[in-house]
Amino acid sequence: MGSSAAGSVATLLLILVSTYSVLVSAEPECKFPAVFNFGDSNSDTGGLSAAFGKAGAPAGETYFHRPAGRYSDGRLVIDFIAESFGLPYLSAYLDAVGSNFSHGANFATAGSTIRPMNSTLRQSGFSPFSLDAQNVQFNDFQRRSQMFDGVFKTLLPKAEVFSKALYTFDIGQNDLTGGYFSNKTTDEVRQSVPDILDKFRTAVKNVYFRGGRYFWIHNTGPVGCLPYIMDRLLIRAPDVDKVGCATPFNQVAQYFNHKLKEAIVQLRKDLPEAAITYVDVYTAKYTLIRHARKYGFKDPLRACCGHGGKYNYNMHVGCGGTKTINGTQVVIAPSCKNPSAAINWDGVHYTEAANKWVFDTVSKGRAYADPPIPLKMACYRHH
Repeated sequence: MGSSAAGSVATLLLILVSTYSVLVSAEPECKFPAVFNFGDSNSDTGGLSAAFGKAGAPAGETYFHRPAGRYSDGRLVIDFIAESFGLPYLSAYLDAVGSNFSHGANFATAGSTIRPMNSTLRQSGFSPFSLDAQNVQFNDFQRRSQMFDGVFKTLLPKAEVFSKALYTFDIGQNDLTGGYFSNKTTDEVRQSVPDILDKFRTAVKNVYFRGGRYFWIHNTGPVGCLPYIMDRLLIRAPDVDKVGCATPFNQVAQYFNHKLKEAIVQLRKDLPEAAITYVDVYTAKYTLIRHARKYGFKDPLRACCGHGGKYNYNMHVGCGGTKTINGTQVVIAPSCKNPSAAINWDGVHYTEAANKWVFDTVSKGRAYADPPIPLKMACYRHH
C-alpha cells in the first residue's frame, strides 16, 4: 500500500472514531451505583493483605500516608474508576473490618490468575484466589447480601444494584508470568492461552447470568517492561527492543490480548444484552514507558522502591526490605525521593502517578477502547 493510500485509510479511521465519539457523547452519561472488580495486584485494594498480611511501608505513602492494602505508593486505576463515578474506594471482599459494600466490592487479590495454580502461595507467590474462586465469592456475596436487616443492610448493595453496576476485570498477567516462572518456554506459554481464555469467558458469563450487564475489561500490560521480569528472566530471552523491554515476553502479552479481543467478540454474540468494552491498557502503558520523559517521568524501567542492580530490583529484598546492621534494623530498599516521577513502584507494579496517567488515557476511550467509547458511556451497547 502506498503512503498516500495508507494516509487516506488512517484519516478515514480518525473520522470514523471522531464521528462515533460525537454520536456517543449525545447520550447521557452512565450512572453506575456500584463497581464490582475481579483481578490481580494491579487492582487489589486490600484482598491479599487481609488474607495473608498487609503490604508494609512504604506502600501507600504518597496518597494514604500509610499502607492501604495496595501494591503501590498510592491509588490504583480501579480507585480512579470509582472516583470518576463519585463512589468511595472499593472495599476488598476479604477484608471484614470497616468495609462498606453498598457501592460494590473488590474480589481482586495480588498474585491471582485466571487458571488456578497447582501450588501454594508460599511455594510460588501466586494467590489461591484465582478467577474461579473470585466468581464463587461474588455468587455468595450476591446471594447473602440480600439476607440481612438492620445495620448490616446499609453496608450491603440492594438487589437491583447488581444489574446496574459496572463489572471491571483486570487479570491474566500472572497466568503468563507464572508460566515462565514454572520454566515453560514461550511456545508453551502461548499454547496455554486458549484454555486460560476459556476460563475467562466462563467467569464473564457467570456474572452475566447473575444479572451483570456492563463490563469494562482491561487487557494485560507489557510484562516485558517490568523490572522483575527483566531481572529474573532476561537471561533466558535477551532480545530487547529500542525502549529496553524484553521482546519475547511482550509478544506473548500481545498474543494474549489478541485472543482476549477475539473472546470478547464471541462474548458479545453469546451475551446479547451485555455492553462489553475491551480496554487496551497494553498500548497505554507501553506508550507511557516509551515516551516517559515527554509525560514528565524518568527511568521508566527502574523500580522506585527496591534494592540494587540495573533495575533497582532484587527478588530477595522487596520494597521496604530491611537488614540488621550492628544490631539495628536498617531499611535497605527504600522508596525513591520522587515517586511522582517514577513509572514503576516496586519492580512489579505502577506508581500512583503512572496509574493516574493510564486511567486518564484509557478512560477517554478513543483508540484505547473497543468500541472507542469513554468509561462514562460504558453502559451503552455499540456493537
